[in-house]
Amino acid sequence: MTVEERQLGFQVVLLHMQQHAAQLPGNWPQAIAHFLKVTQSYGPHLFFCYQVPDLPRTNNDLEQAFGQVRFHERRATGRKGALPGLVVHGAVRVQAALASRLQIFTAQQLVPHDVQVWRDLRAQVSFRQESRCKQSRFRRDPATYLADLEAKLIKESLRS
Repeated sequence: MTVEERQLGFQVVLLHMQQHAAQLPGNWPQAIAHFLKVTQSYGPHLFFCYQVPDLPRTNNDLEQAFGQVRFHERRATGRKGALPGLVVHGAVRVQAALASRLQIFTAQQLVPHDVQVWRDLRAQVSFRQESRCKQSRFRRDPATYLADLEAKLIKESLRS
């Protein structure tokens, strides 16, 4: 069954629900109206699992995939909890961990095809990492962190 056939079948079911909702007793009409509203907002994204090969089909499958990544990260590092780096570098590390289970990549396949996209991704990861470092410094010594921040702001205001 193609993606288009699945989407069409789903639309038929939704239309059938909409047409017969008023005939149902109790709170069913309101529940169906809410379901149709939510489904309309999520509708375009419901069938990605059929368009992208090897994408987990359900939330449980997706959660299991993320759990496997966390499990292997903990095993590799010896830490009990989730790694802070997995949060900072998650967009890169989780994708790399999941993709490397499906196939072994050659050096040629790992070369970035679009250098600007790669640089943008590196900038995002660096920004998140810097943000985590600032949070850590603040938690370690809030008074010193705020004093440094205040000094920088005063210095900036004196320049202009």
